Parts: sequence; structure tokens; C-alpha cells
Amino acid sequence: MKITVETTVNAPIAKVWSAYTSPEDIVQWNSASEDWHTTLSTVDLRVGGAFTSRMEAKDGSFGFDFSGTYTKVVPNALIEYSFGDRTGVVEFNPAAGGVTVRVTFDAEHEHPVAHQRNGWQAILNNFAKHVEGQH
Repeated sequence: MKITVETTVNAPIAKVWSAYTSPEDIVQWNSASEDWHTTLSTVDLRVGGAFTSRMEAKDGSFGFDFSGTYTKVVPNALIEYSFGDRTGVVEFNPAAGGVTVRVTFDAEHEHPVAHQRNGWQAILNNFAKHVEGQH
């Protein structure tokens, strides 16, 4: 089963793309709630390149690496990747006043679909807020 989340970011495509693919930006926006954060991010943005985001609870109780391999990269338009036995697609589409960022990913079986959708949507909302807050 695939899950899709999206948001519209009121910023130019170059700024949106850079913030989505830059480790320095990723550690600032990549969390689903205030009690989590990303402590480390690496990005090798090319087909066959790897990425990792170290996500941790701020109280130190839990952490995990979200990592995978890029399978397709079209600058300012599309990123496809695999992570474990799952895949994800990030689309960057021009929209009124900015860019619609749509993320589609394979659901996992451990957590309810609504929980997964809400978590990924929260991360995407943080992303939009981060980009729009930059000057």
C-alpha cells in the first residue's frame, strides 16, 4: 500500500529543492514532533548515492537511522529512492505562489496507516515552515 502526503511551499523551486536535499537544512526540519529531532544527515544526491538521517527522541530514549539509496534524481523536479524493501518518491511541482511537494511511500506493517500518514505529513509541514521562514 502506498501513502501520499503533500504541502505547498511558498518559495522558489531552487530554494525548495536546496532545503529538501541539503544536510544542513534537513537537520533543521526533519522531525514529526517537538520531542524528536534529526541529529545527523548525509546526502549523496545521485543515482546510486546514499542518504541517512539519524532521528532521535530528544530525551534520548530512542533513535533510528532513516537511510536508503537514490534510484532517480531529476533536479528541481523528482527524487526516487529505496529504503529497505520499500520505495519513496518526492515530486516538486510548480503551484500558484510556490511549489507543491508530494511524497509517496510504501507503508510499513508495524504501525497503523493513519499514524504513518500523520507522521510524514507533520515532517512535510515542518519542511514548509522551515523554507518559508528563511530569508
